[in-house]
Formats: sequence, structure tokens, C-alpha cells
Amino acid sequence: MGILNLKPVEDCRFDIVSLGEIMLRLDPGDGRIHTARTFQAWEGGGEYNVARGLRRCFGKRASVVTAFADNPVGRLVEDFILQGGVDTSLIKWVPYDGLGQTVRNGLNFTERGFGIRGARGCSDRGNTAVSQLKKGDIDWEYIFGKLGVRWLHTGGIFAALSATTPDVVIEAMQVAKKYGTIISYDLNYRPSLWKSIGGPAKAQEVNKEIAKYVDVMIGNEEDFTACLGFEIDGVDENLTTLEIDGFKNMINKAVAAYPNFKVVATTLRGVKTATVNDWSAISWANGEFYKAAQRDGLEIYDRVGGGDSFASGLVYGLMTFNDAGKAVEYGAAHGALAMTTPGDTSMALLSEVEKLVGGGSARVDR
Repeated sequence: MGILNLKPVEDCRFDIVSLGEIMLRLDPGDGRIHTARTFQAWEGGGEYNVARGLRRCFGKRASVVTAFADNPVGRLVEDFILQGGVDTSLIKWVPYDGLGQTVRNGLNFTERGFGIRGARGCSDRGNTAVSQLKKGDIDWEYIFGKLGVRWLHTGGIFAALSATTPDVVIEAMQVAKKYGTIISYDLNYRPSLWKSIGGPAKAQEVNKEIAKYVDVMIGNEEDFTACLGFEIDGVDENLTTLEIDGFKNMINKAVAAYPNFKVVATTLRGVKTATVNDWSAISWANGEFYKAAQRDGLEIYDRVGGGDSFASGLVYGLMTFNDAGKAVEYGAAHGALAMTTPGDTSMALLSEVEKLVGGGSARVDR
């Protein structure tokens, strides 16, 4: 038996279901948000991006649990989801009041950054339909018991949306556990989201409870410190050397505190400029650490969603090979490729990921 005891494909309607918010991303391209006259529209969301990557790049059967206000903006985001091949049957549609006073859909303005100017985001997501989800709103017994799901993915962005969303996460995880579904969680700490509902103390309270149900825990060094209270040491501030001893110590502490973790993974990013990063990742399973190939001086076109694409590649590797070493290579390769194209979601092909995993270069394919 491998690391994870995955349910058989034939017993499940979906390989992956993600729980989270999906927003309309408005991208000023090479410009700035505050001076833009036109925006490119995309869809995106930390949890959704993982499901979409698994569908579009890796060919897995994917669905998403989310909620939208039933208006043209919500239907536009639905159209993006459909274009990505992700199933929309589990979306909860909420009647729109005409003004957005009681319910609305989220907008995410994001500029890419360049050189010494970092990427910047400005979210407009208050009172969104998905942030108002509460325990009992979703029929998890139907999803995990009747339809069947091999893998549930969610994360700290959805958990931070409101006072009720953590209860939805835990409810989903409890039912998923009941039916043998593997659970992954990306800590994805966002200070701006937690600020109005209790700040860092609340983030740790919520995430420490959620962590008890997680099989595959994902996050960077800031996430593990802010969300679970595990400090990292032995690594320089900018991670320019990508030393991993500090990360290993941090992960060992997390695994000791949460023996339910079967796999832990984190990206290793050394930020030289907004458009040049050193990039790698490590994973842990069964007491062993695995490091992905080192990619120094990785050129980045749009870094948003790179971590989500790492997560989807990691999940694919675990689903396909049940091997944490192979999985972290697929995750790092997919994340690297996703950051070479615009938008939150991956445009990578499986053949391109496999080429990188196999040590291939950027030579022209003809």
C-alpha cells in the first residue's frame, strides 16, 4: 500500500472536489490598477484553481462547491468555469437583490508586477454569496456518500471569509472522512482576510482545529507560522539560498503535533525580483523528505496562482503514483509553468509538465 489509501476510480463520480470562493479577476495587463482603462477578465480562486488545474492539465474529473449571486457577473464566472471543464452541478445559486446589498459576487483586481515592483492585488469581496455559506447549506452526504469523491481540497482563504465558513470546512471534512475521501488543505494565509474576524489569533484557532482532519497539508513558511504557530529557523530572510534545514525542522514539528498528516508539502521561493525567482519545493511522507529540482532564476510572467498550480501537480502526483517524491516534482514543474502565462489558472499541458519533470529544457518543440 502507498502513502494514501485512495478510493477506486470506478466508485466515484469525481476525482477532485474543491470547496472555495471563485472571483472574477480583472487584470490590467502590463499596466497598473489605478491607471487602467481596460481590464482582461479571468476567473480565479485559491481552492478552485487546484481543481481546474487537475481538470485542464491532468485530465481529472473535477467539480467545485461554491456559491454565486444569480446575476450576469455570476453567470460570467460560471462560463469561465465551464470553459475550464470543471463540473458546475454543485454550485449554490442565491437570488440577487438587484443592488448587492444582501449578496454579491467577488471581484479581484490584480496587477502582475515587474522587476522591483511586486505584484499587487485589491479584492472587492465583502458580503459575497460564498462567504455567507453556513453549516447545513451543502448536502455533503449526497456529494461524498452518493456521488463519491476521491479527493477533497479546500484552504485557508475560504476558511477566512467569514465567521461561518470554518464550520462549513469542518462539516465537509467530517463527512469526507466518513466515506474515505482524501483531504488536502492549503493554509494560504491572507492577513487582510483575517483582520476583521479576529486577526492572527483567530487564524490559528481556526486552522489548528481544521488541521486535525487533514491528510495532505500544503503551505509556505509564512503559512505554517501564522496559521499553526510553527516557527522556521535556519533560513535567511529572503530565502535566497533556499536552505531547507529550517523547513525540515518546521515540518517535523507540524507532523509531531498532527500525526494525521500523511503528506506535508511546501514551495521554496527565493524572490530576487517580481519577475525572477528561485523556485523549488519539498515534501514529507513516512518520515522522509523529498526535494524537487532546483530552478534558479526562474522568469515569471504572472506569479498569481503559482502555488495553486503547485498544489494541483502535487495532488496529481499523489493520485497517480502515490509517491511523495514524484508528486513534489510534478507540483514544482506545474507551478513553474503556470507562472509563465497570464491569469490565475494553469495553461500548461501534461506533456510540458512531464518534459520538465524529466529534465527537459525550453528548446522549441516542433
